Amino acid sequence: MKSAYLYVRVSTDEQKRKGYSLPEQEDRLLKYCKYNNIEVKGIYREDYSAKNFNRPEWKQLFSEVKKKSRGEDKNILFIKWDRFSRNVEYAYEMIGKLRKYKTTAMAIDQPIDFSVPESTVMLAVYLAVPEAENTRRAQNTSNVIRRAKLMGRYPNKAPIGYINVTLMDGKKAIIPKEPEAEIIKWVFNQIVQSDQKYPRSEK
Repeated sequence: MKSAYLYVRVSTDEQKRKGYSLPEQEDRLLKYCKYNNIEVKGIYREDYSAKNFNRPEWKQLFSEVKKKSRGEDKNILFIKWDRFSRNVEYAYEMIGKLRKYKTTAMAIDQPIDFSVPESTVMLAVYLAVPEAENTRRAQNTSNVIRRAKLMGRYPNKAPIGYINVTLMDGKKAIIPKEPEAEIIKWVFNQIVQSDQKYPRSEK
């Protein structure tokens, strides 16, 4: 590997939860390149979720790769595969697209030798674990919200006609907000009256 583009990514949630740092990732990649005599062709810094590849910096990087000569081998380096993607399906699709432009994606902490057929098994593991983490986290969040509502709390953003409040005991709840609440009630009453007057089977 003579040269490479560096890709560092962190989402806002990860920054809060795990303290991921763009400068820390960048510093490690630069040291890796210096140690291995790899020329850095560019650095792309992303503050975006990896659920798909609809990310501003990745789009620029992919556009740069496509512009380069097809006969030129190109490389993209990142720290781990979860920096590349947290969705197995999209990850494999993007790897295929990069391959068309003679571009190899590589995680320095989780290296894969694509010339070895068995390496695809490890790649599947590296890509599947972050996706499983995302699914589990979303499921846990959903369960917490559901339990909170059963306990009379309302952690979500209040719907139209209500406002979020914190009660004296610290519980999150919602209360009507006037005059919007009266307007919402009037609209619902009109809908109910309309359904009673004109049953749906007659509409």
